[in-house]
Amino acid sequence: MWRFILRRLLSAIPTLWLVVTAAFFLLHAAPGGPFDNARRLLPAIQRAVEARYHLDQPLWRQYLEYLDDLGHGDLGPSYQYRDTSVDQIIAQGLPVDAGIGLAALLLALATGIPIGIAAALHRDSALDHALMSLAVFGISVPVFVVAPLLVLIFAVALHWLPAGDWVPTSPAHWIMPTVSLALPYVAYVARLMRASTLETLDSPFIRTARAKGLPARTIALRHALRPSLAPLISFLGPAIAGLITGSIIVEEVFGLPGIGRYFITGAFNRDYTLVVGVTIVYGVLIVGLNLLADLAYAWADPRVRLQA
Repeated sequence: MWRFILRRLLSAIPTLWLVVTAAFFLLHAAPGGPFDNARRLLPAIQRAVEARYHLDQPLWRQYLEYLDDLGHGDLGPSYQYRDTSVDQIIAQGLPVDAGIGLAALLLALATGIPIGIAAALHRDSALDHALMSLAVFGISVPVFVVAPLLVLIFAVALHWLPAGDWVPTSPAHWIMPTVSLALPYVAYVARLMRASTLETLDSPFIRTARAKGLPARTIALRHALRPSLAPLISFLGPAIAGLITGSIIVEEVFGLPGIGRYFITGAFNRDYTLVVGVTIVYGVLIVGLNLLADLAYAWADPRVRLQA
């Protein structure tokens, strides 16, 4: 197993390098620059500012210097947020996104897995059709519709929950962002669990368990649950990364100080180091979480062997 992990980590290095390279050159190919604004600077000041951030050097040299800084763990300074490094911005915003994302993941799993299993155990019944109809509805309604609706109902109409002024230590401020982000994933998890459980229930070892007279509940929880989780685990790798990095819609609606809004602002303002830095964080999360998903897949299905 350790050889498998080492091989995957080593293979991630060229993948991340390609991501960094593509993001770096594509951003620099876009028209405009980080210091283009309505108030034009004097030529001498413009040259001094560009020299400070090495923007007066050839692009290939800027690229090599960025890779050198990256190798030392330095994501560089932000061009728009003066006297602030990209590391500081990510360190400030990532815990917020990670907290909301992990809370949304737990809610999605705690709700979606039982729904999917219940639908599979009552295949083609009214309960099955009702649950899957709700799942399709959850997938179809986008976050930018769900989040404002929750604010309108629970904050404006009922005055039960706060709509903004994020306070990380207040549980009430977590509820609506978490629910908004989790609802589509509840639907995805429910549909995946239903399909996977149905496939598992048709397996020979399940038929053997039924022939022995085991109760349906015991068969579902003790024999069918673990192998049914395998497809869900594969889905969770990129899904967790997407949840942790957050949704710009949720951040904007609820005023969350996450990295999503910094990323969008940086892209518009040509803040090269900020956009590339957030891209690197997302790439590392994707690679790391996919590796964890492979390990968990081998645990869920003993027939899977991790080959080095």
